[in-house]
Amino acid sequence: MAVDGNSLLHRSYHALAGTGARTVTGEPVWAVRGLLTQVVAAADRVGPSLVLVGFDDPEHSRRRTRWPQYKAQRADKLPTLVSQLRLAAAVLRELGVHVVTPDGLEADDVLATAAARTAAAGGRTVLVTSDRDAFALIDERTSVLRVINGGVDASPLMTPDRLELLLGVRPHQYRDFAALRGDPSDNLPGVSGIGPKRAARLLAAFGTAEAVFDDVAAGGARVAGLVGPGTRDRLADPQARACWELNRAVMANVCDVELGLHPDRRPGRLPLSPDVVRRVLVGHGLPGTAKVAERCLSGLEPCHPGPPVPGDPVVDSLPWDARAEWRSRQTLPPLPTRPVDLQATLF
Repeated sequence: MAVDGNSLLHRSYHALAGTGARTVTGEPVWAVRGLLTQVVAAADRVGPSLVLVGFDDPEHSRRRTRWPQYKAQRADKLPTLVSQLRLAAAVLRELGVHVVTPDGLEADDVLATAAARTAAAGGRTVLVTSDRDAFALIDERTSVLRVINGGVDASPLMTPDRLELLLGVRPHQYRDFAALRGDPSDNLPGVSGIGPKRAARLLAAFGTAEAVFDDVAAGGARVAGLVGPGTRDRLADPQARACWELNRAVMANVCDVELGLHPDRRPGRLPLSPDVVRRVLVGHGLPGTAKVAERCLSGLEPCHPGPPVPGDPVVDSLPWDARAEWRSRQTLPPLPTRPVDLQATLF
């Protein structure tokens, strides 16, 4: 399971700001608490063998160096947000979760690399993020848990078929779709006259945006038949193709980030030590989060347990990791069906 730390922490920062939660020393922790709660809930839902969390490089951006307008409209981060981004990464590392902050790159690139390498090794990955850019990474071995309003339990698990059902494009077409539509949150305007519906219609007919522009260059009869002569004329403007090419280049993920994962090293692999989970979270003033995290990340019991079973004194006397291995082999009742909220914010 690969998590976009910046994406989830930003959502928690704004959603939970009203709580104003702080430690006894006055350190703000409401966004950290929200991020940890979502990571724990996602791990409970997904059941991963390893948890990796990516964060953006806070100092440098290769994309902004190459395209100065990238995210240029965003205001500077508030001090309480900056401090919680740092604290979240530190707490996750102390817990034993693997954290990656790539030089000059973003959490998106960490997720893209994790998905590519896991698929190459024959494994499966669930990407946990509220950023729709991750839709381009979906395939038969990679799904996206798109965190939206309502939290992890109300969030859809996006697969190739579900993406096509909702947006009308396959995952391999999503980057063309997004480049045509644009992304205001990243300060990337779309091609004039092309919204999500027209972009999906064109890609359904032509397969790629390149083929759309080729048809326009040859007179655009098919394009005009699909979206009208006015839109064809807008696409014939050289600025339209330049806009699409720029957006696509900016949106492209880097898939060779050094993740620092090694089969003989523990960080990131579940179960985590319940003693460490408890000590770290209580030490950071998050005792409430500790109770849930200890259950869900240590492997000692499910977050939705069945009827209590009398303890086995032999098993209970084993070290925590041996107890976790034993319990993982036991039959547990199925988790309840999760609701899916197909709200407008999904898009």
